This record gives sequence, C-alpha cells and structure tokens, in this order.
Amino acid sequence: MRPFWLEQALMQGDDLAPALQGAQTADLCIVGGGFTGLWTAIQAKQRAPQLDIVILERDLCGAGASGRNGGCLLTWSAKFLTLRRLFGEAEALRLVRASEAAVDHIGDFVHAHGIDAEYRRDGTLYTATAAAHLGSMEPVIAALSQHGMDSYHALPPEEVARRSGSRRNLAGWFSPQAATVHPGKLVRGLRRVALQMGIRIHERSPMLNFQASPLAVVRTPCGSVTAKKLVFALNAWMAEQFRQFERSIAIVSSDMVITERCPDLLHAMGLADGVSVLDSRTFVHYYRSTEDGRLMLGKGGNTFARGGRIAPVFDERSPYEGQLTQALHRFFPALAGVPITASWNGPSDRSVSGFPFFGRLNGAANVFYGFGYSGNGVGPSYMGAQILSSLVLDEDNAWTRSPLTRGPLGQFPPEPLRYVGSIVVRNAIRRKEAAEDAGRAPWWLDRQLSRLANAAGKSDKG
Repeated sequence: MRPFWLEQALMQGDDLAPALQGAQTADLCIVGGGFTGLWTAIQAKQRAPQLDIVILERDLCGAGASGRNGGCLLTWSAKFLTLRRLFGEAEALRLVRASEAAVDHIGDFVHAHGIDAEYRRDGTLYTATAAAHLGSMEPVIAALSQHGMDSYHALPPEEVARRSGSRRNLAGWFSPQAATVHPGKLVRGLRRVALQMGIRIHERSPMLNFQASPLAVVRTPCGSVTAKKLVFALNAWMAEQFRQFERSIAIVSSDMVITERCPDLLHAMGLADGVSVLDSRTFVHYYRSTEDGRLMLGKGGNTFARGGRIAPVFDERSPYEGQLTQALHRFFPALAGVPITASWNGPSDRSVSGFPFFGRLNGAANVFYGFGYSGNGVGPSYMGAQILSSLVLDEDNAWTRSPLTRGPLGQFPPEPLRYVGSIVVRNAIRRKEAAEDAGRAPWWLDRQLSRLANAAGKSDKG
C-alpha cells in the first residue's frame, strides 16, 4: 500500500529510476532517497558542481517518512527551551533562526525549480484544547521575546476558533513562520531536480552490505558503488541496518486520515488557507487543509516498534483510523458526513533529545549519517542536509562545529524494557489527557509517568 501523498504524486507519471546494475564509481554515494538524502545531494552539488553523486534508494524516493508525513513545515522555535538546555543559548538561538530560514529556503527552491509542492506559507497555530493546557506556550514565548524573536503572538479565543476552524481550541499562539506542503509532490520534485542536476539515482536498489575503507563500497543485489564519501540517510530504518543505534531512537507511528474533497465546507468553517494547527498534547493532534479542499488530521504516539524493527503495520492502513475519525469529528462536527478517503501511518525516529543527530559512522573519516527527526522532519531535513553536505565537503563552519554532529545524546532502555515502558508511558499519557479533556485532575501516577516523555524533550510546552 502506498500512502495517500505518494500515491497522488506518482499519478503525475514519474518514470522509475533504473536499479543499480554493475560496478560504478562516484565521489559521493548517498543511501536513502528521502528528504535528507535528496537535499544533501542537491546542496552538495550546488556548492561543488564537479562532484559525481549517486543516490541508492531501496524502494522509491519518498516511500519512507518523506512521502507519508503530515506536510507541516515547522521550525524549532517552540523547542527553544530544550535547545538551550542541551546546547547553550548561542547555539539554540542559531538553530532556531536556521530553522526559520529553512522555511523560506524551501519555498524559494520549489518556486525557482517549478516544483508543484503546494507550498503555502500561511503559518502555524499552537492551541490549547483543555484548561490544563492554557498558558503552556508562555514560557518559551517569553524566552524567545527576550532575544527579539517574537514571531508568535496570542490570539483572542474567538480568533483562535475562527483561524483553526474549531471551537475545541480554547486558546492559541500563531506564528507566520511556517508552511504546509504536499510531501509526496515535494520529495518527487526534489528527485526530478536532482536528476536534472546530473545526480544519478537508482531506485529499487537496497543496500546488502558495505565497507568503509580504504574507499567506501556499497553493494546491492545487482551492482555496487565505490565512492570517496558515503552518507547514510535512512532515518527510522537506521536502527535496522546498524544495531549500535538500536537504543538511540524509539520508533513510534504517526497516523493520519484525510477526507474526500469538501472545499466549500472547509471555507465555511474558516479553513481557507494552509495554516497548520497543533494542540498542546504530548502526543499531539495536528491538522491542515489541502489545496484541493481536503482536511488531513494526524496524531503521533500510537504504535511502537520492538527492537528498532519496522513492522509491516507501518506500511498498512492505519489501525487507528476509527479513533482518528472520531477525533476529526470532535474537532469538526460539520465533517461527520464527509467520507474518509484514506488512512496511513509511518515510523517516526524519536530520539532521546527530540532532535536529530549526526556524525561519522564508527569514527570513519569518510562515512556520515544523520537521523532522529522525532516527527518534525520536513523543514529540519533541510538543516540536516546543511550539516551533512558541509561534512562531506570538509568545510569548517557553524554546521560542522555544531553539537548536533556529536552523535546521539543518550540512550533509551534496552529491550524488552523499552517496549514495555513505552506502552506503559503511552497509556498513562492517554489517561492523563482524557482526564484533562473531561476537566478532571489526572491520577498522580499518570502525571509522573507522563513526565518521562516530557523529560526526553517531548515538548517545551509542558
């Protein structure tokens, strides 16, 4: 089954890139044809046009998280407090500013190259749907304001309801520095531009094994690539390929539903632009409209993988479709009669810090990696490519000196404790938030268990 976004993008008639055949050579080989891999190839080629670059993708470019996310192009501003705690104030401010710039860089790129990614820079709205969540954004907004970073501003309750299309949102903070995209069209558009730049792409070419030295060699079922530099851009699939990262990430699903087209109804509800809306839960609800008049709603924190293995459920129709549909109708009773077109889910590579990390694989001078976007990768993958392309080109800059290049920050518990603990914490969060929705005080134990997710950088709003 192909997720909705990728299926729509493929209907535009892309030719399948040929599988790798025979022994080839390159200056740079990138394993993984999603946002991180494509952006890394493009940025490296822009700065060093002489580079011979090849991308190997096990399926189709965008078949992983890049073609199945919610299409919310967000910044790291709402996580400034966590960034400051982890990396210090100066680097936190730099990373927030870079994440805001990435929104515009992506917009400029798709417009310059004619990518019909449905890019709409209409901002984002963080909301509170329960009294317990009121004021949750105020500490991070106050901290940002101290440094003149004041893109967020609180909206009156009536304006929140109007902009979000739902009276379930009791309060809200709006920032214009965000966008939405059609992720399938974006990733396939990046693929097209990469090919036009002379970057070779081989789809249906899974890596069987590799060696790092003296030159990097990647072997596939029908060929091999020998390269001076090698980048792994596998995201949630990294833990399957490299067991040393098994405890560096927790793989958890984000599940989505999307309605049939109903543009007149959405317009009447106030959802006339591309604003993304996210509530203040730990496992956040997020939704946005599409250019063709649909409503997409998603929620994270549902299915957890065991031992870093991507189970078949991550490639199927969402097992939470019924619950997501109920949530959709709670937010938007007027959509009760609108059919659901599709549901899907995908694996999110949740890191301990809540941020991606990068480095040299096993200390090798010529092999690099980056993953751990933790459910917010559409914009930050552009930043990840700034890091990886800088490392590949041996540059000395703010990206190569960033603490993000020092590998994972901490580990999750070993199995089976990690899986059992994830389920226990998830269920405690669900009970806590159900109590808050009903205006009740959550159980003490559920509050304590829920803090374990927040302590791992889950949110700056808690």
